[in-house]
Amino acid sequence: MNLHSFNPHRLLLACFVGLLATPTLGTSADATAFRPPAVPLVAHDPYFSVWSQSDNLWAAETTHWTGKPQRMSAIVRVDGHAYRLMGGGPQTIAAMKQISVEVLPTRTVYHFAGGGVQVRLMFTTPALPMNIEILSRPTTYINCEVSAVDEKTHEVEFYFDAGGELATNEGNQKVTGETIATSNAAGLKLGSVTQQVLGKSGDDLRIDWGYLYVTAPRVDQATAAFGSADKLRDAFAEAGPAAITSDTPRFPVAADRVVAAIAMTIGSVGSEPVSRYALIAYDDLYSIEFMTKKLRPYWRKDGWEAQDLIEAAVNEHAELEIRCAEFDAELMSDLKSAGGQKYADIGALAFRQCFAAGKFVADANGQPLQFSKENHSNGCIATSDVFYPMMPQFLLFGPSLTKSVLVPFMDYAASDRWPFPFAPHDLGTYPKANGQVYGGGETNETNQMQVEESGNMLILFGALAKMEGNADFAGLYWDELTQWAEYLEKKGYDLDNQLSTDDFSGHLAHNVNLSAKAICGLGSYAMMCQMRGDDANAQKYADMAHNMVQDWMKAANDGDHYRLAFDRSGTWSQKYNLVWDRILELDLFPAEVADTEMAYYRKIQNKYGLPLDNRSDYTKLDWILWSATLTEDRDDFLALIGPVHEFLNATPDRSPMTDWYFTSTAKKRGFTARPVVGGVFLKLLYDSAVWSKDAAMDETQASDWAPMPLPRETRAIVPTSANANVKWKYTFEKPTGAWQSQDYTAENWKEGMGGFGTNETPGTTIATKWNSSDIWIRRTFQIDGPIPAEIALRMYHDEDAQVYLNGKLVADVGGFSGSYQLFEIPSSALRQGENVMAIHCHQSTGGQYIDAGIDELLPEKADAKTKD
Repeated sequence: MNLHSFNPHRLLLACFVGLLATPTLGTSADATAFRPPAVPLVAHDPYFSVWSQSDNLWAAETTHWTGKPQRMSAIVRVDGHAYRLMGGGPQTIAAMKQISVEVLPTRTVYHFAGGGVQVRLMFTTPALPMNIEILSRPTTYINCEVSAVDEKTHEVEFYFDAGGELATNEGNQKVTGETIATSNAAGLKLGSVTQQVLGKSGDDLRIDWGYLYVTAPRVDQATAAFGSADKLRDAFAEAGPAAITSDTPRFPVAADRVVAAIAMTIGSVGSEPVSRYALIAYDDLYSIEFMTKKLRPYWRKDGWEAQDLIEAAVNEHAELEIRCAEFDAELMSDLKSAGGQKYADIGALAFRQCFAAGKFVADANGQPLQFSKENHSNGCIATSDVFYPMMPQFLLFGPSLTKSVLVPFMDYAASDRWPFPFAPHDLGTYPKANGQVYGGGETNETNQMQVEESGNMLILFGALAKMEGNADFAGLYWDELTQWAEYLEKKGYDLDNQLSTDDFSGHLAHNVNLSAKAICGLGSYAMMCQMRGDDANAQKYADMAHNMVQDWMKAANDGDHYRLAFDRSGTWSQKYNLVWDRILELDLFPAEVADTEMAYYRKIQNKYGLPLDNRSDYTKLDWILWSATLTEDRDDFLALIGPVHEFLNATPDRSPMTDWYFTSTAKKRGFTARPVVGGVFLKLLYDSAVWSKDAAMDETQASDWAPMPLPRETRAIVPTSANANVKWKYTFEKPTGAWQSQDYTAENWKEGMGGFGTNETPGTTIATKWNSSDIWIRRTFQIDGPIPAEIALRMYHDEDAQVYLNGKLVADVGGFSGSYQLFEIPSSALRQGENVMAIHCHQSTGGQYIDAGIDELLPEKADAKTKD
């Protein structure tokens, strides 16, 4: 570990820092002016992410970022009288008056007052970016600090619970629980009965594998119990910690009918604050599937188990609270210096959301890989045009974070799997990074984001080279970067009808802003050539980019601004891609371009922000924060971010920060809790001193990544409809009887060829149309030889599917796969001779498809050699 050794003087410093960084009772108008649309409480990854979507923490139940219930509760008992701090019920427990809430980068702090005391409830998530081992830990402290305000002494007790829904996708799934103890902590462990690890992929999903832990330090002698939420809370309110053990459930039980609770005595409290804390943690066992190989979370890289995680969190609690307080104070100071209090408010709210929309895992060499998720857009994993706007937060804090994102994407792009001369879009559907699924995946060259993704990668490698002062890392992937620069040379300036990262706006030919990205990408490549000592190509591409700029300015000029498309007069758009020209010191576009654009932006922006372009009054929050920096003028920056701050204050949509909203009404257009909000930190990259200081904090010093895993080789033993003519029985009406059993006749079912679905579903060949909500299909097949030792379903499902072999449920998967994926199943489900596969697939929205076969899993081979 790289933690500093404990020093009591630093603890005193932390207390002082904490006072500076968090409001006290009677807080100033400045600190209370910002009302986040939703408040992060436990924000770690796309699955372990709990938020409050109300002004008062006790006014409504807490939720997952998707809005589905994930209940947590906190109660204090003062002199025998209970007060609710968090959780929507029971209403029999009075709510303590909430005085303030403040969101800081690693902490959320609530203040309450009542019963002669003041309470500070603080959620600390040690999201310290300089140390990925700590950053990756799925642990949050719920700190309860109490002090008297009436010159009396009060007896105080504290209660916290977390619902079973945190361990399941749906509330009706069954969970089981047990008590646990470590050397320094005791508490509860709860998880789903089914434990289908990495069994679901898609967007609107929650985890249903791994285990939730609710614990407290042994020294605090806490009482832990499972039970129904209302009964446990009422029992604590009535008689304190000892009373909560009276309602023990009989497992398994539905997740939404049980909570894991922990209660403790704080003791006699006077004017000096006294504190206790509970710890909530989640061990997902395996986090990501990368080229069919299951990868452990990064915190497990040295063989840790959940016990080690909890013991470390308890042992290091005091030190981590110090580090978080210091980090918050420094980052907030930098944000305020760069753009004022409103910018600091936005940055603090973005910080945990950005990290919580991705996952850090360990490769075979124990090095960090980060996989972001397209929360609430399509569920893709490691999407270039999502981590492009996300990356300022990663770039700011050093090369280890930045490279952890780039390595898996570039290894895929450099592999034989990727056949095109431009950069990929994604690596799959979260949490399965098994190859691109967007736009037809690896089989369709036309429906891609060719210029968008290629420009993104050249710019990001340029930014990394700028940070490190060399292009050595780029050299590992120089062939790919060169190929993409050559593609932009041919296609980048005046584009054909292509999509950009703003693909919700549709295809657009002659896109001026996307052309600017291509130009900056070529300028970045020229800069890296110069760093590598390739003067000839450095000059060639620098001249090329400069010449393109001259053509760009003439073709895009529309008087007092520059156009949306070269061939469309009277149009306009944000030119957010221009920011890299100044940050990377490429010196391509003259200052008059930014000045002209900014003057126009300030003239036409709406109450809640600058629209994305003239086609709609909706906008992208991340792009406004980029466009606001174009002139590097503070007044311009404040003029553009002020309405964004007002939007966050005023929006009626109480969900984690959206990046896509209407600038006239403050209503969300779409997208929730996405990592792209890391882009708000871009302004700090202009300040070389701040960037150098923060990047130098990198304690991880990651290097020597393992090669990309080789996908498991397989042999088809039961073909899919993608490579054979397969006849199925099917029905759209729910069948009666044991439709999944081997001896079911299905005499009234229709017969048709697979696969089943609709034509708009990408990467599919439809033989039989299916456009209703549900379908049941059956096929009979023969196994004549020995049963293989290891087998897997090869299945494309969109959406939820339950698969039976000979009447036995072998797979129950949610969401959608986006392509054919492997799902390991027990070989004992097969038998020699005749077998029956039966599937039910349910569809809710968008495209739909179902088809499946069975593969034998062949012995694993060694991974490819590391790139020189």
